[in-house]
Amino acid sequence: MAGRPRRPHVSIPHRLAAAGLLALTLLGLTVGPAAAADFPARDSRYHSYAEMQADIFAVEAAKPSIVDVWKFGTSYQGRTIWAAKISDNVGTDESEPEVLFDAAHHAREHLTVEQALYLLHLLADNYGADPTITNLVNAREVWIVFMLNPDGAEYDLTCGGSHAPYCAWRKNRQPNCGGCQPGPHLNRNYGYKWACCGGSSGSTGSETYRGPSAFSAPEARAMRDFVNGRVKNGIQQIRAHITFHTNGQLILWPYGYTKTDIPPDMTALDHAAFVAMGKAMASRNGYKAEQSSDLYITDGHQIDWLYRLHRILSSTWDLWPPEPSTVWGDHYPADENIAPQTARNRNALLYFLDIAGCPYRAVGREATHCGPYNDDFEIDRGWTYNPYGTDTASAGTWAPRDPEPTSTSGTPIQLGSAYSGLRAMVTGGQANGSASANDLDGGTTTIRSAPIALPSPVGSLTFRYYFAHGTRSDRNDAFRVYVESGGTKTQVFREYGTAFVDGAKWAKGGTPLTDWAGKTVRIVFEATDGGPDSLIEAGVDDVHVEQP
Repeated sequence: MAGRPRRPHVSIPHRLAAAGLLALTLLGLTVGPAAAADFPARDSRYHSYAEMQADIFAVEAAKPSIVDVWKFGTSYQGRTIWAAKISDNVGTDESEPEVLFDAAHHAREHLTVEQALYLLHLLADNYGADPTITNLVNAREVWIVFMLNPDGAEYDLTCGGSHAPYCAWRKNRQPNCGGCQPGPHLNRNYGYKWACCGGSSGSTGSETYRGPSAFSAPEARAMRDFVNGRVKNGIQQIRAHITFHTNGQLILWPYGYTKTDIPPDMTALDHAAFVAMGKAMASRNGYKAEQSSDLYITDGHQIDWLYRLHRILSSTWDLWPPEPSTVWGDHYPADENIAPQTARNRNALLYFLDIAGCPYRAVGREATHCGPYNDDFEIDRGWTYNPYGTDTASAGTWAPRDPEPTSTSGTPIQLGSAYSGLRAMVTGGQANGSASANDLDGGTTTIRSAPIALPSPVGSLTFRYYFAHGTRSDRNDAFRVYVESGGTKTQVFREYGTAFVDGAKWAKGGTPLTDWAGKTVRIVFEATDGGPDSLIEAGVDDVHVEQP
């Protein structure tokens, strides 16, 4: 299937007993993991690595039309990190909203694997019988990573002492240095705000050791590579994500690195969506919803990276039991609790799978943010610069940045902030220069979007913009918007220069897209300094193709 890794071919059917397959796998490893560990008889309902593997293969064998099990990555010790895709037409990479779940970042959090397996069975076992679940599977591509840290999870079942065989181990098993305690903490090893804020440790022996560099752990790299690989035509296909952890009965949204509710690197709308979704899920399972940093500061955190780098609406579920307790009570609850505590989350999971089609529906923004295109320039969504090779501007060309405030005669010519969030697409913007040095000069600068497949019917194109200039401007200076389809550009919006100071202020522009319904288009923005030497600045933000 295009766009995702496949598990390697084996010469025998992978539906053989999991223990046999695991043995064959281990024989081929240069540096392999230790012998398979297992839970004690008193906790036999928990799934070891081999038992988890057998279970997910059995589900795939029973429902091959909607479940595909595949190799997500490889742990430090050589274990396969298994994942499953659940969707109708499971072998096809369809243009459906994608949803990601993962479990067992932390070795000792075995209940998270049970929650991931519960979700697999909830969707697969009820497909075709439960209309709600059938419709969700038909309308989504669901990815489940069952045990991101298999080395740590297996090692955690190998210790002696009064709590045997449990070790209370948290990290992976990657050596740090000669004689050092193994393992970075996987959930401090991601690449956004890594080591920034006192939310991790540089000490190799610490439980929160972040590793020598971001993504130094192969398990974190596997997550990074998969998520990066779900970007198609500049658009991240994964809309929303849950990572299962224990414990505390919490639903946590970003950020972990700061106590600020809405820092500059989060939009107010995204924050509202996080809060609304978190509270809606918590109302369905009895958990508490709050910002991740309300618990404690973390940096190099998975949900922070997924949100900021990919704008995936990502949250942590800290499962049952509640706090406070000892580490043994927190992470090793008796196995008779597995069934009721995983099933408790059924309604919250189904709500999440539904709202994940467009998380902004949680705050009533379906029309603007649930259509075929939505870009606020906080991340790169595939715009090309000088796409036709005909631009003539000598300075001040389009770039995504935090706008720098400039003015003439006290009138703002470039705004000092984006319309929303941290960045907008603006001309000029070099720091510490005069307005005349920063502005667009010498001709035209152009940007063009990635291809956008429009439905039929289709709503309008809308955007926020400013086009500002000084007194020497005339009609040769312009801001223009085009819709390109089939090699033809059609001008749909324009504003010309005038011979007086026009200050910068965000305004709303747009046009109906009825003429392009059912076609694939690109949106083109063009700013021109074509008259006498004049101060020219332009900006664009919050580009949407709305629902009809």
